[in-house]
Amino acid sequence: MTSLPQIDDTESGHSEFLQDVIDGLSQPQKSIPCKYFYDAKGSKLFERICETEDYYVTRSDLEVLKACASQVAHLVGPGCHIIEPGSGAGEKIRILLRAMTDVFQYTPLEISADALHASAARLAEEFPDIRIHPVVADFTADQDLSRVFENPAPGANLVFFPGSTISNFRRAHAGKFFDFATSLMQEGGYLLIGVDLVKPRDKLLAAYNDREGITEEFNKNLLHRINRELGGDFHVEAFEHEAIFNEAMSRIEMHLISKQEQTVTIGGQRFDIAAGETLHTENSYKYTLESFTELAAKSGLVSEHTWTDTREYFSYHLMRADKHGA
Repeated sequence: MTSLPQIDDTESGHSEFLQDVIDGLSQPQKSIPCKYFYDAKGSKLFERICETEDYYVTRSDLEVLKACASQVAHLVGPGCHIIEPGSGAGEKIRILLRAMTDVFQYTPLEISADALHASAARLAEEFPDIRIHPVVADFTADQDLSRVFENPAPGANLVFFPGSTISNFRRAHAGKFFDFATSLMQEGGYLLIGVDLVKPRDKLLAAYNDREGITEEFNKNLLHRINRELGGDFHVEAFEHEAIFNEAMSRIEMHLISKQEQTVTIGGQRFDIAAGETLHTENSYKYTLESFTELAAKSGLVSEHTWTDTREYFSYHLMRADKHGA
């Protein structure tokens, strides 16, 4: 079995969480970064969301990934180094690793050390011939990721960004991600990225306001986490979940609406919240194939191959750096 390095958790993550929450609640439109959804309970709730009848994203994502994995393996070639920012539980990478018979190394990047260590251990046992090199990192922050390249691969680098995480980034932040991905790709590398597509409004709203109420519980868990980890005093049941479709921005917005006037204290700072005021917790942008390739092209990336599911709800793009410039 591949040996796994020891992973240290530090106070830096807690300090960043606190500062991000304070900064977000200090804005005219109060907000909390969606990356903090995924504590242990939040991750389990998200897994339950993925199993609901209304949430089409995961089923469509898996349909496309399973259909294109063998072709991706052929196009990328042997001896590759797969790098996955925000790897989570590491479920989708299994589809790719089974299709790619000669992977040199897999490097998952994940902000949660516990989740990363558990996932990497399972993968190392399942794929003993592949070097598993987990790295604790927040890929949305500026960090030195030289550890990713400690073992240069004989083949190309493949940055794997499945699911619809790119949908959570504002346009400018998506551009920063493309720049980050390009730095990981290095010369001759690839980006395989999942992209959620525009579809009927009722289908979108149902997916983020599921009938079982799991998305509401998932959204409110963010406040429970702040109370537990940062000593906040949110009255969680005084908020209700709402997801709307902002057609002008082509995005789903998730909010928590305060049902009453209240004052919350976090990190020694007080925040007044009016009745009816919202905390904006997530955006999920929806693209057409054309709008996404145009966005990526602004960062010098070109789509060499594109795959969609049968309903054209979801897509995967295999991208490379444009040798002729952006």
